[in-house]
Amino acid sequence: MRILIVEDEAKTAAFLTKGLKENGFSVDVAENGVDGLNSLEQVDYDLAILDVMLPLLDGWSILSVLRSKDIQTRVLLLTARDSVEDRVKGLELGADDYLVKPFSFSELLARIHTLLRRGTATEIQKIKCADLEIDAIKHRVTRNDVRIDLTPKEFQLLLLMARRPGEVLSRTVIAEQVWDMNFDSDTNVVDVAIRRLRNKVDDPFEDKLIHTIRGVGYAFEQRK
Repeated sequence: MRILIVEDEAKTAAFLTKGLKENGFSVDVAENGVDGLNSLEQVDYDLAILDVMLPLLDGWSILSVLRSKDIQTRVLLLTARDSVEDRVKGLELGADDYLVKPFSFSELLARIHTLLRRGTATEIQKIKCADLEIDAIKHRVTRNDVRIDLTPKEFQLLLLMARRPGEVLSRTVIAEQVWDMNFDSDTNVVDVAIRRLRNKVDDPFEDKLIHTIRGVGYAFEQRK
């Protein structure tokens, strides 16, 4: 997946670039609006992350030109302005999402994955991996046609991992997404939750789907 970051703050651009590359994305950076627009007109990016306040050409104008030319690259706007009017303006111009500074990287990453998945109805409603099936609408989980009863947090944890198969999720990302909390290294809430989830989802079955990546976090995938 190829992402363009249009951001004039060098420190922010470097931070985003480093984090996205660590998560497997190919990243290009433009430091002003004119260069950003030129890149988006010439390259078929999967996603553009646009700062609203840019030199030479602002994010609103870039977005307006893209949509007027029927360039449907997904666009995530970044801005320090949190007014309802600004958010509505961005969405009306054709932005796919809107994130207010300051933000956590894990939230940005989650928004990116959501945008890149958008439009795939089967992913939103039903997920299948090996003999495990998840119905996100009915909150129903089965393995080998056997119903598995999960608590709401266990279901949320499983759904988070299953929607990002093969991706290594750090404890920080899991804690922020499932418990809406900043991860404290002295707290083992994530490890305990993973262990309980494994007891229900993995232990009674031959194929193991939840894997520990030592020193990093956890991944969900079928390994055969």
